[in-house]
Amino acid sequence: MDEALLRRLTPGVLAVLVRRGADFAAAEDAVQDALVEAVRVWPDDPPRDAKGWLVTVAWRKFLDQARSEASRRRREDRADEEPAPGPTPSADDTLQLYFLCAHPSLTPASAVALTLRAVGGLTTRQIAQAYLVPEATMAQRISRAKRTVSDARFDRPGDVATVLRVLYLVFNEGYSGDVDLAAEAIRLTRQLTAVIDHPEVAGLLALMLLHHARRAARTAPDGSLVPLAEQDRGRWDTGLIAEGVGILQSALARDRLGEFQAQAAVAALHADAPTAAETDWVQIVEWYDELVGLTDSPVVRLNRAVAVGEADGPHAGLTALAALDPALPRHTAASAYLHERAGDLALAARLYTEAAGKASNLAERAHLTRQAARLNSRG
Repeated sequence: MDEALLRRLTPGVLAVLVRRGADFAAAEDAVQDALVEAVRVWPDDPPRDAKGWLVTVAWRKFLDQARSEASRRRREDRADEEPAPGPTPSADDTLQLYFLCAHPSLTPASAVALTLRAVGGLTTRQIAQAYLVPEATMAQRISRAKRTVSDARFDRPGDVATVLRVLYLVFNEGYSGDVDLAAEAIRLTRQLTAVIDHPEVAGLLALMLLHHARRAARTAPDGSLVPLAEQDRGRWDTGLIAEGVGILQSALARDRLGEFQAQAAVAALHADAPTAAETDWVQIVEWYDELVGLTDSPVVRLNRAVAVGEADGPHAGLTALAALDPALPRHTAASAYLHERAGDLALAARLYTEAAGKASNLAERAHLTRQAARLNSRG
């Protein structure tokens, strides 16, 4: 069973059902039932047209659900609309579904969460981690979003800003999480740049390409994380870097700066440095200042504190870090790093251990634990 194929086809099947009049929650349930049926049937009897098979089965599942509810006569009339068996158009509906999920009746936060769950295939736990909220809170948010769009018609697609936010979060989950969605996010963002001429759309694509260019160097053969400063830059994809920088330069030339362009500028400065020691940290701090002005994000302020520590010395970085909430994710890890650079190895080791206990994934936890063990071995 090709699970990757099922994951890729799911958004398009869901979009077809929604366009045919199924409300969102019922359509999602029907698609999930069709996927279960595919897992059972396909190993022994694979279809010639996988998407067409899924659309037909999901539509029948939806009709079965509809018939079991009230207003039987109205819903049974939809049976006449069931498509005849045969090839299904191969057009990619995924990007359209991103816009449908970013419906004006939803708040941006709810639209992003719903799309990550329904289109991106992320679990509620993964989405909650991305939003820095408890899993139970995110489950309630997604349920409310489903109820809202179940009563709405998808004739007013959402705005570009929400779609960009969704694509960015999907890319980040694919880049560092358990589900590989990074390439799909890049593919969809390329499609978006072809239909929407906006510097922030181009900025997001540049940011994705620049980060993706370093992917091969981010992990060691044993799966452990390799920090940026220790990565083998010879393994970076120079083609993706050149493309990303070119796209970014064209976007910046339009003088309509947004947060994705600013983030891409930081990534470009890292990519431009032949070695970690030659990184232009002063200019990186300046770009983080721009980002703080654009977003006022505590995560951006945390990254800026680390950059200040590189540009002006660890004590300056610790001063900037002290102004932030210690409960901020990765605050403890940043503090450990800056204390190590300041020469306080005992405190840094304790902070690395504490940070490992707060890590959101096993790879990060293992990396921080190794950092603590490395410093403790010196004592």
